[in-house]
Amino acid sequence: MYSTCSMPITSHSSAIAAPALSPAARSFSSSNGSGAFPFSLRLHFTGEISGKRSSSKTWTGIPSIEAKTKTRSENRAARHERVRKKVHGTPERPRMCVFRSNKHLYVQVIDDTKMHTLAAASTMQKPVIEEIDFSSAPTIEVAKKVGEAIAKSCLEKGITQVAFDRGGYPYHGRVQALADAARENGLLF
Repeated sequence: MYSTCSMPITSHSSAIAAPALSPAARSFSSSNGSGAFPFSLRLHFTGEISGKRSSSKTWTGIPSIEAKTKTRSENRAARHERVRKKVHGTPERPRMCVFRSNKHLYVQVIDDTKMHTLAAASTMQKPVIEEIDFSSAPTIEVAKKVGEAIAKSCLEKGITQVAFDRGGYPYHGRVQALADAARENGLLF
């Protein structure tokens, strides 16, 4: 998960301290994943920096720069944060949020002003489990049944319009099937 790159550092002062980086190296090492680099960098020193220098004024300790890549779940969480900046649930138009795990599929209709869940459906509910039998993971057919269940639950409570929050997942496959089934059964979004 870590990749390293080493480079010698020179210093013109006689003080025994970690040498300063050039402006280019400083800006490269301070990148935290935003912008052009899809990774965060960490600078640490290997070896001893005890003031021992060779005649060419280079330090004996060599710093290394490590790049830690982000995981898929961290990337999804970042995408979800970007979506949540734009999608808000109100009493008139609550937010329909999807969560997809390896074994189940969950959807909630949330009023963000009061922080209340108004309706919910998942593959763990008995009506969905009884209608379709799946053993390993939810498929597109299971996602359609969950979309129908959330639409029925919302219409029973008088909710006709929702704001769809895909939860950082791509609008494809199970997420798209759930949204299409909810639309076909009367929800507007």
